[in-house]
Amino acid sequence: MVSAPAVSAAAAAPLSREQVVPSRAKLRLPAWLEIAKPRLIPLLLATTLGGMALSEGWPLPPLRLACTLGGGALAAASAGVLNCLWEQELDGRMLRTSGRALPSGRLSMGTAFAIAVALALAAGTLLVGGVNCLAASLSLLGLCSYVLLYTVLLKPRTPQNIVIGGVAGAIPPLVGAAAASGHLGLGSWWLFALVMAWTPAHFWALALLLKDDYRAVGIPMLPVVKGSAVTARSIGVYAWATVLLSLLGVWTLPSGGLLYGLLLLPFNARLLQMAWGLLRQPDDLQRAKGLFRWSILYLFGLCLLLLLARLPAGDQFSRQGLDLLALLGSGGSASTLGAPLVG
Repeated sequence: MVSAPAVSAAAAAPLSREQVVPSRAKLRLPAWLEIAKPRLIPLLLATTLGGMALSEGWPLPPLRLACTLGGGALAAASAGVLNCLWEQELDGRMLRTSGRALPSGRLSMGTAFAIAVALALAAGTLLVGGVNCLAASLSLLGLCSYVLLYTVLLKPRTPQNIVIGGVAGAIPPLVGAAAASGHLGLGSWWLFALVMAWTPAHFWALALLLKDDYRAVGIPMLPVVKGSAVTARSIGVYAWATVLLSLLGVWTLPSGGLLYGLLLLPFNARLLQMAWGLLRQPDDLQRAKGLFRWSILYLFGLCLLLLLARLPAGDQFSRQGLDLLALLGSGGSASTLGAPLVG
């Protein structure tokens, strides 16, 4: 039988990045691909698709869709390489990152910079030529905000770095909307705000797992500066903000809002449940790990629901559901529902 102190010690034991994301230990990427941070790109593309689905221009022609997603992936990869270049010295001082391509010497700085420039040029060419200038400009803004605003300016200076710097990860929905319709509608700004609210809870759950690494190199992440309890409370606040904002999608979707809202309920319930569990036990790293993983699935799932809602079946379900609710809420609902059919 395991004693309570032993359980507490296990819960507080630091987790490596490979334990948090098991694929890192199983899959060793080539140096040139590793610095592009390809694991981050699918979620950015999912929110890009979400931004498209919120536009009246959905669905897009296949070629424009491919150019948007391809350009977005290339721009995100360029941002990842520039991030690795800027943080090379910092990565070399952290145990979990010292084996990365640049600090370990598996790739030179000159080669990495050339890769970043080539990726950025390819992204711009693809987006300008195959989509439009607005989408290309927004994609470039996302790249710059990640590298300059978050990595260079905010990350080493303030524990609120991810709150403000989260704008970089929230720009892809705007790119998707620009690609679909050529302008930014209310729906795209709603998803932008939702991703902004989602980001702190997602990232701070990871920061709880890696706070010893951040503390060792002087990065003022919230768990390092304020401790686990304050971080868990802040995660709870942003989890609630995410849930409340997510419900607005019922009205911002051009069609299928009722289906989206109903299918969203279990996603929100699980997010709040996990945030509450972490609030009760803020030093339990397994709870932080679970919340981090679920937050990723949450955003993927929400974007999938946006796409499902825009299907013809989603629109039909929502229309029929709203008609039924209106019928039940009308004064003559009982007699109407109970009236016999006359041939």
